[in-house]
Amino acid sequence: MPATEFGATAPHSSDDLAEADRLMTICNSCRYCEGLCAVFPAMEMRRAFADGDLNYLANLCHGCGACYHDCQFSPPHEFNVNVPRSLSRVRAQSYASYAWPRALSSLFARNGLVVGLSLALAVAGFLIGFTFRDGRATLFGAHAGPGAFYDVMPHGAMVVIFGGAFLYALLALVMAARHFWQDIGEEPSGLADQRSLAQAMRDALALRYLDGGGLGCMNEDERPTDRRRFHHHLTFYGFLACFAATSVATLYHYLFGREAPYPIYDLPVLLGTLGGVGLVIGCAGLFAARWRREPAIADEERFGMDVAFIAMLFLTGASGLALLALRATVVMGIALALHLGVVFALFITMPYGKFVHGIYRFLALLRYAKERRNSG
Repeated sequence: MPATEFGATAPHSSDDLAEADRLMTICNSCRYCEGLCAVFPAMEMRRAFADGDLNYLANLCHGCGACYHDCQFSPPHEFNVNVPRSLSRVRAQSYASYAWPRALSSLFARNGLVVGLSLALAVAGFLIGFTFRDGRATLFGAHAGPGAFYDVMPHGAMVVIFGGAFLYALLALVMAARHFWQDIGEEPSGLADQRSLAQAMRDALALRYLDGGGLGCMNEDERPTDRRRFHHHLTFYGFLACFAATSVATLYHYLFGREAPYPIYDLPVLLGTLGGVGLVIGCAGLFAARWRREPAIADEERFGMDVAFIAMLFLTGASGLALLALRATVVMGIALALHLGVVFALFITMPYGKFVHGIYRFLALLRYAKERRNSG
């Protein structure tokens, strides 16, 4: 059914955006689902949908699937309204649209392969590097006490390699976020709206719109559960705890002259352990939730990107816990190479994979908070 039959006349840069326009036009006439999440109230503030508007709505969608099951026009109805799948496709395409530098946007198309190759090359590179540095004595020697990690890899080399990878990833993510923010019609000054920023942070930290209007996410058995949100929380806060552990360890090193590895009871180790456990359990739960998702709303073309992102976070947590358990043994060098390889691959693929969804979703929540305040 052509989009023009429902009043959507603006040209779009892709068929998926045109389909999303068609669906939003239908939904704007119905408004039955307006209490389920933020997408539909945000949609109701518009009568026409430019590409930027549709990318905004797509990134505001958390993919709970409730609207598909509540909709009277969902398949097999002739209107064929499937908002979760349509917005999922638009959302995934928006990642490539805003990528920086633009020449690397094609990495999203085969993200699973890109992440897999990056991981394999990174781990192999660290294993080979450690071996060539001092032969088997470095890779299979027992290293214990403060500074043991730097017996395997000098601290200066770690700073250069990981500092460079992190700064590049940060720059690429900031530039992509800037492009997204501008394309959805916002100015840089909008980021300083403190009340809206606080509301967006509350919504993001609580995953407020991942509850399907209060029942939870829909699964293939049509029984909604809140497990997906729970495992999202474990993964997200586990990642934050790992980042906090690294930050505290950096302060220890430069302010107090204390070198890693630290005692089991010290703050960086406690934070890292909590973070690793959160990542492992959370990602395992997200894997299971991914398999139980309602097939009708799934965007199978992006299956590789979804799984690759979850796998990278899982391996980050698992390899960190393995390093903690093996750090005083003769295989500490191998455990360190594996962990550093995983983390390096995570850093360099961050701007070109599913990681960006968290940034765009937060910015979409920020815009929604601003719109809601201005409309009230």
